[in-house]
Amino acid sequence: MVGHSTAVGIYVDAANIQINGGFGMQYDVLREYACRGAAEPVRLNAYVTYDEERARNDRQYAQRANNFFATIREFGYKVIIKKYKWYRDDEGNAYAKANADLDMAVDALLQSRNLGRVLLATGDGDFVQVVRALQNQGCRVEVLAFDNVSADLRREADVYFSGYLVPNLLPSNRNGDRPAWGQPGSRVRGLCYHRNNEGFGFLRFLREVNDGMWITDTRNPDSPYASAFFRDSDLPGEVRANDLPSHQHLFEFDLVESSVKEGGLQAANIALVSRGS
Repeated sequence: MVGHSTAVGIYVDAANIQINGGFGMQYDVLREYACRGAAEPVRLNAYVTYDEERARNDRQYAQRANNFFATIREFGYKVIIKKYKWYRDDEGNAYAKANADLDMAVDALLQSRNLGRVLLATGDGDFVQVVRALQNQGCRVEVLAFDNVSADLRREADVYFSGYLVPNLLPSNRNGDRPAWGQPGSRVRGLCYHRNNEGFGFLRFLREVNDGMWITDTRNPDSPYASAFFRDSDLPGEVRANDLPSHQHLFEFDLVESSVKEGGLQAANIALVSRGS
């Protein structure tokens, strides 16, 4: 019997994630993240959209969609398909709608009695009231998303974590045959937590997912985070050094050996991946 405090429910608003920076998100990595600390997944629901009319005329679309559904089923998710419905506006133009928000909200609330922790993968502010209701049921509620995340939703959640920062959740297009995330030579994502007016600072990245993710001080030996040195001149052109440090600016960068501290890490080829919401 799974203990109530370790029972986890994962609810993924797939369309919201895909169109807001999370296209290509790895559902197996999401499961590992949600179940850190040896928690047990009790519910894993992915709410997806499907255009039957397009599928009848576009075999490639149908094949891609069904392959995607089959893949996430292999990772243990129940796939809830919301089919597009077609309507006409006042001028006679056809448009399609497929909204899984209500299904996801109702399922999470009804199933929460068996859960101790709920992860909502969405940035949609319509879920603020759902978060409150789940918390009133005694659940600890986490939100994970990428871009265009509701500020109210971030504040209401017990934990908000950017999907960009979870190791390997969103593969980098420049990874190739690089070393594993966090090793010298790998490409990772992180944020600037300190910058000195003398023209340098440090980027923090998550080395591994574990129960100690609240220990953000990289000097603590129990912290799962590490830091990489950078110079202002290394920053991408669209970023003003004076805007740092910032939890809103998220960067992707290569890890190389530090030029200023033996055994340390330095950030190279820094790119901005998100300015927050």
